[in-house]
Amino acid sequence: MAYKKSKTQHFVFPKAPTGVDGLDEITNGGFPKGRPTLICGGAGCGKTLLSMQFLIKGITEYNEPGVFMSFEEPSEDLTLNVKSLGFDLEKLKADKKLVVDHVRVERSEIEEAGEYDLDGLFIRLGHAIDSIKATRVVLDTIESLFAGLDNQAILRAELRRLFHWLKAKGVTAIITGERGESTLTRQGLEEYVSDCVIVLDHRVIEQVSTRRLRIVKYRGSTHGTNEYPFLIDSDGISVLPITSLKLDNEVSSEVVSTGVPGLDSMFIGGGFYRGSNILVSGTAGTAKTTIGCYFATEQCKKKENTIYFAFEESPQQLIRNMKSVGVNLQKYLDNGTLQIHSSRPSLNGLELHLLTLRKLIKEFKPTTIVIDPISNLISVGSEHEVRSMLVRLIDMLKVNNITALFTSLSKQTDNSRPDLAEESVSSLVDTWITVRDMEGIGERNRGVFIVKSRGMGHSNQVREFVINEKGIELLDVELGPQGILTGSARKSNQLTKTMSDLKLQNEISRKDREIARKRKVLEANIEALRNEFESAEEELSILKANEEMHESLISKKNKP
Repeated sequence: MAYKKSKTQHFVFPKAPTGVDGLDEITNGGFPKGRPTLICGGAGCGKTLLSMQFLIKGITEYNEPGVFMSFEEPSEDLTLNVKSLGFDLEKLKADKKLVVDHVRVERSEIEEAGEYDLDGLFIRLGHAIDSIKATRVVLDTIESLFAGLDNQAILRAELRRLFHWLKAKGVTAIITGERGESTLTRQGLEEYVSDCVIVLDHRVIEQVSTRRLRIVKYRGSTHGTNEYPFLIDSDGISVLPITSLKLDNEVSSEVVSTGVPGLDSMFIGGGFYRGSNILVSGTAGTAKTTIGCYFATEQCKKKENTIYFAFEESPQQLIRNMKSVGVNLQKYLDNGTLQIHSSRPSLNGLELHLLTLRKLIKEFKPTTIVIDPISNLISVGSEHEVRSMLVRLIDMLKVNNITALFTSLSKQTDNSRPDLAEESVSSLVDTWITVRDMEGIGERNRGVFIVKSRGMGHSNQVREFVINEKGIELLDVELGPQGILTGSARKSNQLTKTMSDLKLQNEISRKDREIARKRKVLEANIEALRNEFESAEEELSILKANEEMHESLISKKNKP
């Protein structure tokens, strides 16, 4: 078998893609190609389904025919069982892409005198592989094959021979096995002769069922070593990695509006960066859902696909309630830009909620997601599980460059430690907005404050806002002797200012009238003095004229 060389001259074994969502990521490409892989676990943990999905996806996506040899379930039962997951075995068998064979092993037919061997199985399996040129093989389960054999020496020898035969055949094989008491499998040998060993586990913690997958070993390849939750739903098995190992997601400098004009003005950039995560936290009744709906509506107006997860209200109730504040969600549901998914968090485990979101991202390709509220997820899992899920959720959204807004319900007491959801997310989100109650004398008002916004300047003021039939309106900051004024204190202060302004205007008007009257008196006095001056001047002119006439008469008399 040829091996590939990487740029650093390290040998990289060829891989066979598993076809299981997420599993290729943690196996660094898939199962070892041409070598056996052991999948072990207890009853009901998904061994058979994982193996069958590996075969079906190999046929449908990679054109690699496969053989499924069962030692427990008849072919008819197996075909019926996986049909609910959309796997049509009959069609694949008709197309000569798949062989499903049931081998029944009876204890009475086994002789332990040394004659027991697997030659018959090798002939039967080899014929099935050659008939369709299969490159993938599943043997389910190995314990049934040796159920009637008590001679451990023969059993171990035949086990080794089976694994060596599969490797010599060059097929990518999966062998399933049941968990032993102190070993991974009942025989305790399979895990040593397999090149890759995967353990599946099904556990119930606080009445919540969870399935986990762990790669115990993988010869010649790096792989994830943690326990990874996986889910079984209508599409088969999906594995959810714990979190992204690298923080290398792309970022955008584009700004998207919050949907609330007054809130936009509190950010120097006029909104949030695209692809960022926003947390809106506050006590009950502080309009967190309303802010989330305004943000979702604003993106829908731009014809951007948006998903709204509601954990407290049905879609119909949410639509009705938002209509009372001027938000028409039904319009965007009808044109296909908005999807509302409503359910109680306790309906599914944390992983299933994450898987649902992951599938919707692939199918709907949203640019915006609102989760209202994330604090309800605390009721589903433990503190560690909630933290892990929220970290994975935020990483997934960032990788897909999705702008996400989370709401979180805070406790009523200001002196208590932060809530689990708020504490877990606050350090991860890019923007944190708090909405709070500001209680005055006999009244309760709402205020909004920006705790942080990475990479963008923002206001440091607490802004009061009101909600009416026209929507959310942020009020201008009103300062008084004791600080920011809200509610009746704001109105009283505004009334006092209005009365003061009115009094000042009245005083100014009175002064204007007084000055006007004095101006008229002054002008009248000036006019009287002017008339008196003109009269005196006229009298002077007459006297001068009489004097000149008198002098002229005297002059004439004195002439000879």
